Amino acid sequence: MKLANQSTVAGFILLGLSDQPKLEKMFFVLILLTYLVILLGNGVLILVTILDSRLHTPMYFFLGNLSFLDICYTTSSIPLVLDGFLTPRKTISFSACAIQMFLSFAMGATECVLLGMMAFDRYMAICNPLRYPVVMRKAVYVSMAASSWLAGGANSLVQISLAVQLPFCGDNVINHFTCEILAVLKLACADISISVVSMGVANVIFLGVPVLFIFVSYIFILTTILRIPSVEGRKKAFSTCSAHLTVVVIFYGTILFMYGKPKSKDPLGADNQDVSDKLISLFYGVLIPMLNPIIYSLRNKDVKVTVKNLVSQKCFPK
Repeated sequence: MKLANQSTVAGFILLGLSDQPKLEKMFFVLILLTYLVILLGNGVLILVTILDSRLHTPMYFFLGNLSFLDICYTTSSIPLVLDGFLTPRKTISFSACAIQMFLSFAMGATECVLLGMMAFDRYMAICNPLRYPVVMRKAVYVSMAASSWLAGGANSLVQISLAVQLPFCGDNVINHFTCEILAVLKLACADISISVVSMGVANVIFLGVPVLFIFVSYIFILTTILRIPSVEGRKKAFSTCSAHLTVVVIFYGTILFMYGKPKSKDPLGADNQDVSDKLISLFYGVLIPMLNPIIYSLRNKDVKVTVKNLVSQKCFPK
């Protein structure tokens, strides 16, 4: 990515919660602990899916990718947030800001596509079990995961390339914890309509299309499950996709809550809302990566058994 020559701003100031130092100390401890849980939980899940040969299936391969993605997503922003809590009016260079935006945007778009791929995997496993081994062979599911990463990276490259070509010649204070792309675009001293339209199109492709695909997939899945004659059979079938469905609901539900709630017109209310919006965005960035391994561990018998076996072998070797 080539930075525009007309950009006169050398860096940005991340406002964060610099006007509320007491909250900064509390949130530093809270976010640090959450980040450590994210690294531990997702790290264990990746380790489990690699070490146990019984988990070398498409579903667990996608799950390992999701865990790695969550680690990358949080690592692209949380260390910067933690540093900002300790440093009043944290500064960040223009190039570092662009890199951070690229990584965060890429990981977010990749997760949207990856959740759609996981829905297709569950659809094939439940609705077409006889064709599942043929359709979801290794070459196919590896390509599906790789295409998720490539699509997310390509989309991010386009959006960030448009953003860094804008001139930033005025205010350089970002009212956020990180270089959030919308907050950065507000500081540009030029028309940002192309970036806004481009992001709108990207949102339709990377949010709307996967949501629609997941919705249709689960209609077929639920229809197939309801046709299973035995109660035990229905429970077993639903248990294989309940964790994924829970993650999807939390992931997209949080996005809808963040961007769908009304804005305050009162100046004082708007200031308070700015703080709440920043905190909601922050917790969105750490809550879902923390919950993903917990949900998949609690709602998946194979993962729980493997984790228990690994712990027992480590703590009580024969």
